[in-house]
Amino acid sequence: MSKSIFRKKSISKILADVASGFSDSEHSGVHLQKELKVKDLTLMGIAAVVGAGIFSTIGEASFYGGPGVSILFVLTAITCGFSALCYAEFASRIPVAGSAYTYAYASFGELIAWIIGWDLLMEYAIGNIAVAISWSGYFVNLLEGFNIHMPAYLTMDYLTAFKAHEKIQELTAAGQLSTITDDLKNAAEAWATAPGSGDFRIIANIPALLIVVIITYLVYIGIRETKKATNAMVMLKIAVVIAVIIIGFFYVTPANWHPFLPNGFGGVMKGVSGVFFAYIGFDAISTTAEECENPRRDLPRGMIYSLVICTVLYVLVALVLTGMVSYKDLQVADPLAFVFGKIGLNKISYVISVSAVIATASVLLIFQLGQPRIWMSMSRDGLLPKAFSRIHPKYRTPSFSTIVTGFVVAIPALFMNLTEVTDLTSIGTLFAFVLVCGGVLLLPKEDATRGRFKMPYINARFIMPALFVVGIVVFRSQLSGLFSGDDLHQNFPYFLFVILAAGLAVASFIKNLSLIPVLGLLSCFYLMSSLNYQSWIRFLIWLVIGLVIYATYSYKNSALAKEVN
Repeated sequence: MSKSIFRKKSISKILADVASGFSDSEHSGVHLQKELKVKDLTLMGIAAVVGAGIFSTIGEASFYGGPGVSILFVLTAITCGFSALCYAEFASRIPVAGSAYTYAYASFGELIAWIIGWDLLMEYAIGNIAVAISWSGYFVNLLEGFNIHMPAYLTMDYLTAFKAHEKIQELTAAGQLSTITDDLKNAAEAWATAPGSGDFRIIANIPALLIVVIITYLVYIGIRETKKATNAMVMLKIAVVIAVIIIGFFYVTPANWHPFLPNGFGGVMKGVSGVFFAYIGFDAISTTAEECENPRRDLPRGMIYSLVICTVLYVLVALVLTGMVSYKDLQVADPLAFVFGKIGLNKISYVISVSAVIATASVLLIFQLGQPRIWMSMSRDGLLPKAFSRIHPKYRTPSFSTIVTGFVVAIPALFMNLTEVTDLTSIGTLFAFVLVCGGVLLLPKEDATRGRFKMPYINARFIMPALFVVGIVVFRSQLSGLFSGDDLHQNFPYFLFVILAAGLAVASFIKNLSLIPVLGLLSCFYLMSSLNYQSWIRFLIWLVIGLVIYATYSYKNSALAKEVN
């Protein structure tokens, strides 16, 4: 078993399998349709990154970090930049759908490939559900602007309404009526007006269901239609964001930028989960490799261009927001609309609300596009049933995987409250980034071929040990607290980071490792260690479930395992 689970799939075999079209009774030799160019890939990257983050989580991050949250956007972009270069290296060598899953198969072997594939399913599914719920909130608010009122019980999940009902009863009994917020009243109204009796009430988030159905249909009928819709939505939301920056600049009060770090660097890092959640998605375009006209050249460019553009937009928006109002006022769900409403520009506030609906839909579109292609790649390798890799003969999309993705996202979005899942989605994404950066270090050396991206090589032999020593000195107080306190288990992720840093410093000195993937691996793992302990536990539970499925189904059905036998 050990030989087969760690056996790698060579790059030449991966490319040969895709070129052959996996011709059998399930696949019929039908290839995905090549439609995407560098402009389309760049816009898809922007579509995935500029969404709920710039219209929502930027407010929470600014509340904790003050104007200094702009530094966090830069740091996160640098971290993602290291990973983007590693993704670009892989994408140019292995221009195949599957993203980090396929890359792990070529560098680490089957077991790690399964783990990262399972991890990506969690990341995409939970992220999509959260985005669908977020879209529903923006859409309901937009309808209110037209004096169209949906019944409250059709705009939220059962648990939120039930908890609000109980909370209002509790506050009313305690005579604390002044503490009841409008959101609490709205949720309680959903419970009170919903059809049913007792604890059985029909309460469901219908807008979230509808947007998932629409997006899934669009992804199902073809990459060309998806491309056109994405490009149109991205152009519109970029125009709105640029308008926000330009108009907002005239209302900036420089005094609001002082102090720049009101809660210190620790306050800035409190927003790391929300900020990183805003950035995830640029890697989703790597799942479209087989639909690119020139993936070796265009995929790396699309990733890097989109990351640079989004970083500039995020930093400028953060500075404008914290310059227009005090950072203390930004802990709101819709910070962009809020600040313009506060200075009396209500029409602009309304335009922002419209663009938020479009922006969030474009994020959902890219993630719904990415997940079926990962399932398709895992199915090709025998780790999932063959139906998942079936290509529609007319639309030339992974049809069965796309439909399943729709159900996996739509049903939980209809009934569940997943508005606080950014940590779990972030830890899954960071884990993928860690493995991609580590995988680059294991790739065989290869001369750059014409038209292919090759990551610059910088020898880390002396740089990494020097950085490790500097880190020990700078963070000595934090390191001294690793083995003290009542909740030592909470320090375990950070302890793992220290061990990894030491190991990479030694390995860099001995093996002359490349600096960029080493820094990418370390920075992503550091962000992982910054996430709360509960997220680590949930993440590990998800991986254990995945290992059980691998042991009971995927191992014996794996194409590589069958070759060994």
